[in-house]
Amino acid sequence: MFTGLSSRLEDVFRRLRSRGKLTEANIRDALREVRLALLEADVNYGVVKDFIERVREKAVGTSVLQSLTPGQQVVKVVHQELMNLMGDSQSKLTLASTPPTIIMLVGLQGSGKTTTAAKLAKRLQREGRRPFLIPADVNRPAAITQLQVLGQQIGVPVWETNPAATPVDICRDALTMARSRGHDVAIIDTAGRLHIDEGMMEELRGLRRALTPHEILFVADSMTGQDAVNVAKTFNEALALDGVILTKLDGDARGGAALSIWTVIGKPIKFVGTGEKIDALEPFHPERIASRILGMGDILSLIERAEEAISVEKAKEIERKLREESFTLADFKEQLQQVRKMGSFDQILSMLPGTGGIKNLQVDEREFVRIEAMINSMTPAERQNPSTIDGSRRRRIAQGSGTQIQDVNRLLKQFAETRKLMKRFMQGGKKGKLGGGRWPLR
Repeated sequence: MFTGLSSRLEDVFRRLRSRGKLTEANIRDALREVRLALLEADVNYGVVKDFIERVREKAVGTSVLQSLTPGQQVVKVVHQELMNLMGDSQSKLTLASTPPTIIMLVGLQGSGKTTTAAKLAKRLQREGRRPFLIPADVNRPAAITQLQVLGQQIGVPVWETNPAATPVDICRDALTMARSRGHDVAIIDTAGRLHIDEGMMEELRGLRRALTPHEILFVADSMTGQDAVNVAKTFNEALALDGVILTKLDGDARGGAALSIWTVIGKPIKFVGTGEKIDALEPFHPERIASRILGMGDILSLIERAEEAISVEKAKEIERKLREESFTLADFKEQLQQVRKMGSFDQILSMLPGTGGIKNLQVDEREFVRIEAMINSMTPAERQNPSTIDGSRRRRIAQGSGTQIQDVNRLLKQFAETRKLMKRFMQGGKKGKLGGGRWPLR
């Protein structure tokens, strides 16, 4: 996410911070590089021009140039202006005072509307709401089936759509059912086209007039950059959007759409898709994204992911086992599974401050699968007491997991070192310091 842009900006500001004092010429040269970085990231030209001018006006003031850390002050100005580019603060869904809240998803075909409808339902369900999914795309019968399958996966009811009915009749009947069953949110998956056409827009305008939805959200593929922004502008002119959901943001190294939409159409990004999994939909926080772009990390989002993936009770149980030295390979596998729920290693790393400078780090996610396979090939007694695993057992585990004996040896060695490290850490916590020895980092 934003890796290309983040890398360029970090290089610029690293050089700027290394100077004891700054001149207007220093700032002008730095902003020229920032301008090029934003344009290469496919940010709208007009947005870039206004952004650079606002930063320049603030950065050349006496409060910046005469401060003790002028380089840091410039970064602070850029951080604030990046937040302003994306709407300054989080924009939440507007919920109806009288349920159900009607949310209408619109966008072109292929933007991810159907999957996003299920992801949004899953997120609302985790927040304690009772969503209801309504497939209203009669032009693509596969969309109805797709939403039904996704709804079944997440345990959210889906309206049995009659493809012969009109979208307005489908939605009216579905909303009547949603009210009678006590659902407080209704999510409508509307029809899309490969390109904008008047027939699609008229159908969507008809739905808006008939249903008066509380939220009309435009779903856009962030990978399409300025094309997504231009299409959003057209949809906004026709439907008066309430917000945007950007999909595939985890794969967008540039970030042009995320940095342009708010300024161009004046509508906030409310959610972003951060992966293929059904729970990979997150609220959009401009201040956190700005921090990530500038290499400052995103600890708040990391904590929220950890809280969702790891329960407090399980964390206390693991702490007790570490303290009593009863942490087993079975516990290790369970912890590994919970950490993987938080996202890929690359995503987690991007949320940690100061890791932007780590380039070309290749993490083979399949290694985690191999570790689980090796642990699954062990008997319960072997997982409980790895010291019993001799040469013949290691051969059996390697054969059963499709790995090499060297892989099993490495896993057992790393597990033993991890337990030693955790023992020292627990002892160090009691004494107020970490015990002696080096961290066995690999």
